[in-house]
Amino acid sequence: MTIKVIQVNKNPVYDVGMIATVFGKDTSFYGDLSFKKSLQINGYFEGEIVDGGYLVIGEGAEVKANISAKTVIVKGTVRGNVEALARLEIHDNGKLYGNIRTAKLKIADGVVFEGKCEMIKPDEKKMKKETKPRDNTEEETA
Repeated sequence: MTIKVIQVNKNPVYDVGMIATVFGKDTSFYGDLSFKKSLQINGYFEGEIVDGGYLVIGEGAEVKANISAKTVIVKGTVRGNVEALARLEIHDNGKLYGNIRTAKLKIADGVVFEGKCEMIKPDEKKMKKETKPRDNTEEETA
């Protein structure tokens, strides 16, 4: 007797494990998007992506958005600014039209990138939130 294994979940697997949410190739999404774990976009997205964990722009995907996430992997086309606090990778067929801010950057051969690049310290954005402005209400003593 042979045992047949059926794979129910066909989400891609990356270094963070299996992608939690996938927008398929036939998906179009407009608006603001926030997610915590991992997301792969294979279709069309227009709007803004904020506070994300691990974001993959799949091959053939078209994204018109400013993106802020921990890690961003670009295999499709992105039109907008990208802030990746941990890492940004642009794979060989990837296209990015916009400015980038990231702690680590990997760009493959054959990539189209038009914009400016700013390298930041890891978790720079997090550190800015934690620092509070000084209180100048104390009186000086003579």
